[in-house]
Amino acid sequence: MQERPIYLTSKFPVMSTVHKILEKKRKTPFTIHPDISVYDALKKMMENNIGALIVMRGDNFIGLFTERDYARKVVLRERTSRETQINEIMDENCELVSSSTPIKDCMNLMTENSIRYLPVIDDGKLTGIISIGDVVKSIIEDQQFTLSQLENYINDSR
Repeated sequence: MQERPIYLTSKFPVMSTVHKILEKKRKTPFTIHPDISVYDALKKMMENNIGALIVMRGDNFIGLFTERDYARKVVLRERTSRETQINEIMDENCELVSSSTPIKDCMNLMTENSIRYLPVIDDGKLTGIISIGDVVKSIIEDQQFTLSQLENYINDSR
């Protein structure tokens, strides 16, 4: 497998990082093997109320499978979910971030590339996955904290 770059640069002052999101999430992300059927993957997604699964071969991250992959690469191509395997439709070249990536950089990356999920890889190992919802929630929390600090500053200076 070709080594993919992990998005690390920042155009913004660093506030929160992906690490903050991962601290609040399930410790082990849901994973699947590339040789299972799309049907079984969808069943696992439904049972866990999630929209994406990390595809692993042993301890190695090899891709991402999302509801969007199913819609575009199975349904719209008139394939069947029971006969199609994950390795036929998964995204092997998805964007990756590390736990030290700033949240605002994740927002830019997700917005610019119209993606909803980012696998988190540290030192070559999967450490989690974040969603656009996680990123938006984190940004709102940071903004609320900043507003609170500004209000305290204004009130204290009176």
